[in-house]
Amino acid sequence: MTGIVLFLVAFILLMLGIPVAFAFGASAIFAALLDPDIGLDVFGLLPYRIYGIMQNFTLMAVPLFIFMGFILEKSKIAENMLESIGKLFGPIRGGLAIAIVIVGAILAASTGIVGASVVMMTIISLPIMLKYGYSPRLASGVIAASGTLGQLIPPSIVLIILGAVMNISVGDLFKAAIIPGIIIVGLYILYILIIAFIKPEAAPAIKTDEPYSKVLKQALKSLVAPFILIALVLGSIFAGVATPTESAAIGALGAIILTLFYRTFNIELLKYASVETVKITAMIFMILIGATAFSLVFNESGAGDIVTEFFTDSISNQYTFIAITMVLIFILGFFIDFIEITFIVIPILLPIVEEFNIDPLWFALLIAINLQTSFLTPPFGFSLFYLKGAAGDMIKTSDLYKGIIPFIIIQIIALLIVLFYPELVYLLVD
Repeated sequence: MTGIVLFLVAFILLMLGIPVAFAFGASAIFAALLDPDIGLDVFGLLPYRIYGIMQNFTLMAVPLFIFMGFILEKSKIAENMLESIGKLFGPIRGGLAIAIVIVGAILAASTGIVGASVVMMTIISLPIMLKYGYSPRLASGVIAASGTLGQLIPPSIVLIILGAVMNISVGDLFKAAIIPGIIIVGLYILYILIIAFIKPEAAPAIKTDEPYSKVLKQALKSLVAPFILIALVLGSIFAGVATPTESAAIGALGAIILTLFYRTFNIELLKYASVETVKITAMIFMILIGATAFSLVFNESGAGDIVTEFFTDSISNQYTFIAITMVLIFILGFFIDFIEITFIVIPILLPIVEEFNIDPLWFALLIAINLQTSFLTPPFGFSLFYLKGAAGDMIKTSDLYKGIIPFIIIQIIALLIVLFYPELVYLLVD
């Protein structure tokens, strides 16, 4: 009963617009007061739990990667790359949309900041796509979907948090996520090519007067900085030279050095990146505190044991359990963010995962792909908010929602591929 009250109160508070951290914390207090067997004394354990989480060395990578992303966003490095690669693929039918997917993947591997990627690509590319006759649905769908690639392609904040919550090596998660990330990028490009073939008017070619050799040279030059950063961050992890946290520090320093090299560094840039990093990191850890209080009451009420018994006794098939959890996470993604889902739902599922002897690495990748979809699902998909906010009246909300549906379907297809072919996850893992 207490578990039901917990979720019910949290859902009502969220629907009323209460910030997530306070909604989960308040629901925990309310449920504890309602159950005489629990009471407020249970929160005496909360400081110890929070302190234990804060001692997790891996979580230090979160603010460092966020800082790195904001430095790149304001340094014009990412902007130059988008413009030059757009010109490179422009002469191909659907080429500008393909360029956005490729840039989205490169940004994901070098920054991983969804909001920054979506806003930047919207401001730079959307007016050009609409000017040359691209379908508003395709244009908005491509930009929103490509901006979310940073949720799966390492260095991903989602993977870092999942690794910390599930007690899995973040380095292994990064390696395991590369192939699924490439699959999603490939499916995006395939979809664009199909649309460009079936409806040429929806994705026309864009001609340029510049010599193609010059365009190619500019594109290659723009890729140098991001690839240096990717090599520093992911290369140091995969080579075993640095932990994810250490590589995050390398990446943050590397991003600053690149801005010095490209002469875009200034105090305002450093101040902006620092302040925005503090804001996002504080939000994440406030949610973590609220989620910890929620989980504490949930477990003390015995609801966790009831859930485990239900799945192990009533559902003996591990694939049925996986199917139910994936549908549940997908539905939750319509209403709440990946951080809340990770901190609230995943700890409840972990004992059942162990009971069914499911490989946590594979299960974590399934969750990561599913959580990426939560950025695209209306009405609360963050990627949709970022795009609409940056686009203003250029795009109708109805076109945005219709344009994103094919990409949500693609995400589900990628999830099914990884579900039925788990060996893909282990191709790059030692």
